[in-house]
Amino acid sequence: MLIEKNHIEGLLVIKPDVFEDERGYFFESYNEERFRQLGIEVRFLQDNESKSGKDVLRGLHFQVPPYEQGKLVRVIKGTVLDVAVDLRKSSPTYGQWVSIGLSEKNKWMYWIPAGFAHGFLTLEENTVLFYKCTQVYHKESERGIFWNDTDLRIKWGIDKPLVSEKDKTAGKFRDFVSPF
Repeated sequence: MLIEKNHIEGLLVIKPDVFEDERGYFFESYNEERFRQLGIEVRFLQDNESKSGKDVLRGLHFQVPPYEQGKLVRVIKGTVLDVAVDLRKSSPTYGQWVSIGLSEKNKWMYWIPAGFAHGFLTLEENTVLFYKCTQVYHKESERGIFWNDTDLRIKWGIDKPLVSEKDKTAGKFRDFVSPF
């Protein structure tokens, strides 16, 4: 398993060892002991899966304490541009973001700790995203930041994605008061 860090502390790209032959492939998508060795010492409480058509953008979502969520994200089918935004007010990278390409081909995983907003854009039809969460969904704690926020300037590579009504009315980053 190969781990890639980036300029934002805590965000990790996890590249599993994939064993392929004429029958197909095998890899461990989660091993509690191995993840502890990597410094990811969490307990996952909920698994989520979503299927979307091409050019669907979901996010930027997060839950506030005490229901904040860390997420281990991977793509089962298709391809996404996955984005995490640092919402930790004491972080030197507060308000900065990192995007990565996750696909069924590369089989990479993205560890997004609590204190980040998360969103993704599907780049293929029938894309299936799977993620493990460190906290259960709690509707009253759910928040969002507008995907196309002018202060964040995320490079999605699309002008008019398919976005839910809820995400169309998400808040602005400049109005956000971080509880993290």
